[in-house]
Amino acid sequence: MVGVLDPNRELSEVASLARDLIRFDTTNWGGGKARGEREAAEYVGAYLSDLGLRPQFYEPIERRTNVCARVPGKNRDKPALVVHGHLDVVPAVAADWSVDPFAGEVRDGMLWGRGAVDMKDMDAMILAAVADILRGGDQPERDLILTFFADEENGGVEGSALVVRDHPEWFEGATEAISEVGGYSIDLAGRRAYLLQVGEKALVWIRLVARGVAAHGSAFHRDNAVTRLAEAVATLGRTTWPVEMTATTTALTQRIAELCGTSDTDPDAVTAAAGPASRFLRSTIRTTANPTGFGAGYKHNVIPDAAEALIDVRTLPGGEERALEQIQELVGEDIEIQIVHRDIGLEVPFEGDLVTAMVDALGRHDPGVPVLPYLMSGGTDNKSLAALGISGYGFAPLKLTGDLDFTAMFHGVDERVPLDALDFGQRVLGDLLRTY
Repeated sequence: MVGVLDPNRELSEVASLARDLIRFDTTNWGGGKARGEREAAEYVGAYLSDLGLRPQFYEPIERRTNVCARVPGKNRDKPALVVHGHLDVVPAVAADWSVDPFAGEVRDGMLWGRGAVDMKDMDAMILAAVADILRGGDQPERDLILTFFADEENGGVEGSALVVRDHPEWFEGATEAISEVGGYSIDLAGRRAYLLQVGEKALVWIRLVARGVAAHGSAFHRDNAVTRLAEAVATLGRTTWPVEMTATTTALTQRIAELCGTSDTDPDAVTAAAGPASRFLRSTIRTTANPTGFGAGYKHNVIPDAAEALIDVRTLPGGEERALEQIQELVGEDIEIQIVHRDIGLEVPFEGDLVTAMVDALGRHDPGVPVLPYLMSGGTDNKSLAALGISGYGFAPLKLTGDLDFTAMFHGVDERVPLDALDFGQRVLGDLLRTY
């Protein structure tokens, strides 16, 4: 059960910002259906303006609003750093939640609501960290390009992809970027460790289509598109793909084994030491192909002539074509595969000045805790920025308790983030932006 709200607790600025952003319902169903990010983007723009910055807006499609502002750094000779987030969220079925998903409630020391983890928490951390720097009369070490995109939850088709295409000048002089889904802590056999995201899987959203012959629902009928598709989806959904390792996942599993004191070399067994987070980590060492939607028919007593299903395919970088070939073999040649959307995978080395700076920033605020590289199973707007030669990382630092199933919050029910983790993230991120 959800605890009672403490009316006397005063929220920090970062928590207040995250709460306010959650209260903007920016639901994105995908495929061009969305409430839009306009009001949230205007809120962000007004906050940036109050800091003395000059935000720019770009709305290539009605209500799909992107906002950007450049913060001048002390050393203009250094390459600029893009610090970005997205303002849209996936849908939330209110009846399934313990709280109103768009009320931004504070209970049990946590901020609840859709976007609390993905990723209005990071949006708020960016804003509050930069505000601390500027209000103190200071500057970041280098130019910061603060960008808040629309449509990330639809692969950035109506957001970052169009911004990069139409306004590449926003990112002039930038070579690196940081955003979501990295820098958070996990529990390894009772020991805290942080995951720093240095890569992400490729994305291929496909539609499976089965065709048959329409007939009366009472007929003896063997050419049923629904049956054919159901068999194909069941086969694909039950397939366990083989383990495939990259430089990042090899380094990750080796470090987990070292920290847990195990000699086991099976990546599945090693990642299981991460407890609930193992669901995320196990999906980074193999292709996944998960059915996410099914549609057919128009009347109870009519057998339809076609049926279709949506499949979310994530492969290791460069593995897209081979995965599509394997999927065709699994579902059969009579099932048509249509590509709805696809995007590249990314992987950069766990080394270099920015990686060192992120690791050091975490170390200053949580001394002695190891930082591990990982390849995330999902994707971010770093995919779009890669077209401009910008290397992207995931660094939304959160210090979490071991009993919180944090990775389940991404697109999950009762999404929430601890208030003290938000404050920690603001401090670490601000430290990084001041010094790097």
